[in-house]
Amino acid sequence: MTAFEVLRVFCGPDGSHGNELGVVRDGAAVPERADRQRIAHELGFSETVFVDDPGRGEIDIYTPSVRLPFAGHPCVGAAWLLGVDQLVTAAGEVAVRREDGLTRIEARPEWAPGRTLRQYGSAAEVEALEVPPPGEWIYAWAWQDEPAGTVRARAFPGRGDGIDEDEATGAAALLLAASLGRALTVTQGRGSRLLAGPRPGGLAEVGGRVVPGRARRADGVGSA
Repeated sequence: MTAFEVLRVFCGPDGSHGNELGVVRDGAAVPERADRQRIAHELGFSETVFVDDPGRGEIDIYTPSVRLPFAGHPCVGAAWLLGVDQLVTAAGEVAVRREDGLTRIEARPEWAPGRTLRQYGSAAEVEALEVPPPGEWIYAWAWQDEPAGTVRARAFPGRGDGIDEDEATGAAALLLAASLGRALTVTQGRGSRLLAGPRPGGLAEVGGRVVPGRARRADGVGSA
């Protein structure tokens, strides 16, 4: 049996919506990558984090089908849960800051490769999109109010691993803000909210509100 917790990351201002994140606090109990990948697949969240060193903020991130060197929503959720000022990912060190009840992480945009940023003419067009076939990781977005920096977005990972649409995608929002060179407020999925913007030194940040779930124990998950 594998104990894990569930967080909702990038919730709306009232705590609604957000992208669920599975967190295995005792990563040492699952040392092998193959076992971690199997657990992430069985849990079925868009990402699952294994905490290897809570004091250092060292984490390991998996989708149901692949290991990720970096991802935004797992980093924001793990930073909130562990209360650290820095995370250590396979891609590198991620700075953390907190303000006004939000948790923000700072990383390099190039750590979020393989995402096609596809702009549409209106928020209504984005909302009307059908899930595309697997094959391309698409971040569909449109301005809601360009002068105000508000964006409507949806994300389609295209991996064919059961996550047809991602509710809130921190790395893609970070990449979009870096590409546009300005601060953004992104509404994604059913109503999740992400704040993103460029930072000095070629970095970018993304942040939002995290709501705790309950620790769970899944019979059979991770067992051989």
